[in-house]
Amino acid sequence: MRTDLYQGHDYYQLDDLLTEEHKLIRETAREWVKREVSPIIEDAAEKCEFPRHLLPGLGEIGAFGPYIPEEYGGPGLDQISYGLLMQELERCDSGLRSTASVQSSLVMYPIWRYGSEEQKMKYLPKLATGEMMGCFGLTEPDHGSNPGGMTTQFKEDGDDVILNGAKMWISNAPFADIAVVWAKNEAGRIQGLVVERGMDGFTTPTMHGKWSLRASDTGELIFDNVRVPKANILPGRDGLGAPLSCLDSARYGIAWGAIGAALDCYDTALRYSKERIQFDRPIGQFQLQQKKLAEMITEITKAQLLTHRLGQLRDEGKATSAQISMAKRNNVDMALTIARDARQMLGGMGITGEYPIMRHMMNLESVVTYEGTHDIHLLITGLDVTGLNAFV
Repeated sequence: MRTDLYQGHDYYQLDDLLTEEHKLIRETAREWVKREVSPIIEDAAEKCEFPRHLLPGLGEIGAFGPYIPEEYGGPGLDQISYGLLMQELERCDSGLRSTASVQSSLVMYPIWRYGSEEQKMKYLPKLATGEMMGCFGLTEPDHGSNPGGMTTQFKEDGDDVILNGAKMWISNAPFADIAVVWAKNEAGRIQGLVVERGMDGFTTPTMHGKWSLRASDTGELIFDNVRVPKANILPGRDGLGAPLSCLDSARYGIAWGAIGAALDCYDTALRYSKERIQFDRPIGQFQLQQKKLAEMITEITKAQLLTHRLGQLRDEGKATSAQISMAKRNNVDMALTIARDARQMLGGMGITGEYPIMRHMMNLESVVTYEGTHDIHLLITGLDVTGLNAFV
């Protein structure tokens, strides 16, 4: 069982920009992760099992809906706090952060922003504690980067609607109590519905065979004439902009989370470079190894500065979707590069479960794809700077 020795790295003294509350939130999450998750995460990944017993603890540290107001059971924290929490979770494992990210940004966020008062009071307090877990149904088997082409649809039938279709690659699906599902109404407009486990015709088969996010549960959502009360439709907004706004919140969390994964790989490689002796000296004394480490901390620092500023803009209500896309794309790509370089520094030991690097690398191969692929986010930035749409 690996001992988690991580302490953090802050090359540009960014802690000076944090409040004491920010630091307390980060330290609380870090200590919880070290105590409860780090000792078991390699075993969970090897067995391809999500440790569900961690869910109440995630609720206790405020990882579920950190920015949800206290009146709905949330901690009422700012966006920097949300980012720091996601960073500490993904520093341990991307799958752990995914579980919290989905619950916060893709389940609680749409209910908070677009739900009725009755829906908010019914679901949010239980979601905040982890007593109730949720998932987000947007991606379909034939519609990933083009969610507007979805075929999942519903038709009115008295006080209910009848929902048919399928969603794929859904984190938390196998154990979720509710699913926030996006489907087209009879007019072809996209609306969100809260579908509850136990509704006839609603099933959530688990997806198997993953080589990435192995300590996270992924499944499908199948809707076969599922009768959903009209009272479960989110009334606040329709159209594709509604689910995309949720993805903005989730992508922001990913931008912070990827820094956590990069920091863990860097920390592991730095520590190893001082301990591993070759040719009668630690490998950290060789120029090429120092080059790798210097580039790692440089790229991490750039990502920290980018993301901290994005958090400020989010708190001020000024952050754009394109700015969030840039941070998500940059930071995940940065983390993947660092994971690969760190793996090389550890040589053969880098592929073993004795160190976390190979697990991070495999996880990040999913993170670079989900919630907007690397290339799609590139084109979003291209559209923003040129005004010319490459998607048509």
